[in-house]
Amino acid sequence: MSASEDRYDYVVDPDGNGDYERIQAAIDDAKSFPRDRITIFLKEGVYEEKVTVHSWNPKIDLIGESADGTVITHDDHFDRIDRGRNSTFFTYTLRVCGNDFRARNLTVRNSAGPEVGQAVALHVEADRAVFEHCRFVGNQDTVYAAGEGARQYFDDCYLEGTTDFVFGGATAVFENCEVHSKADSYITAASTPRTEPFGFVFDNCTLTAEPDVSEVYLGRPWRDHAHVAFLRSHMGDHIHPAGWHDWSRPAVVDDVTYAEYENHGPGARTAERVSWSETLSSEEAAQYDGENVLLEEATERSDWYWHRAIR
Repeated sequence: MSASEDRYDYVVDPDGNGDYERIQAAIDDAKSFPRDRITIFLKEGVYEEKVTVHSWNPKIDLIGESADGTVITHDDHFDRIDRGRNSTFFTYTLRVCGNDFRARNLTVRNSAGPEVGQAVALHVEADRAVFEHCRFVGNQDTVYAAGEGARQYFDDCYLEGTTDFVFGGATAVFENCEVHSKADSYITAASTPRTEPFGFVFDNCTLTAEPDVSEVYLGRPWRDHAHVAFLRSHMGDHIHPAGWHDWSRPAVVDDVTYAEYENHGPGARTAERVSWSETLSSEEAAQYDGENVLLEEATERSDWYWHRAIR
């Protein structure tokens, strides 16, 4: 183990030069419900495995050697799972159920391809989960941000997909992220619970697309109370002028919250947005600040504010 690796509890190396060759083996051997954080360093390589961070494994850090070179990949998809209408939720490459999870410098990929329907790369239902400088690569349903009352933070991440590639009911903040569309479709499909004041918040993000993509909606409501906001983000010309879609369910438009504030770029023009979306005032936009969205109380700041989660 090199001097730089000494600060980690475990080192995983697919070439056999660490404590483990597989990520799941390191997680399974970690102490359940630990008092202190458990840090697992992943050497560069392609880890072809389906990984679960269990609920009894809170306070796990997965730290890759580099975001491009440390790749967790699997190729499950809806038809392969073949477990009925809920097969989507078994297709994940990485599933995180343990609270206070942190990841940095990783790629999580579902390699099933664009023609197979739902195929999740990241499935996270943990509370206080942090992802920094990570890449989430897939097609339909790439990132499932889930869990009623669960709060998740993504900073400086890359998310790509085709349809509904950020979906679920968690409260999740995406800051400084690139959101890349690979098909004319929809970016978000939120299912925000009625009890939650916020859903998905994208702040200072960049929305990009493949060259042949020209009609992408910011979101459509997977469930009636969907709540999504884009603030201070650059939107390419692939964003549809209407901005948002009702999923052919016009009755839901009085219940969803689709909001924008000070976005820029050719796709940010709001003149032709659907009438049931809103442009926030500066006072309203202040409520979408990451601290306000993610922290229950100011006293929690000493325990975790996710900006500085891993350094």
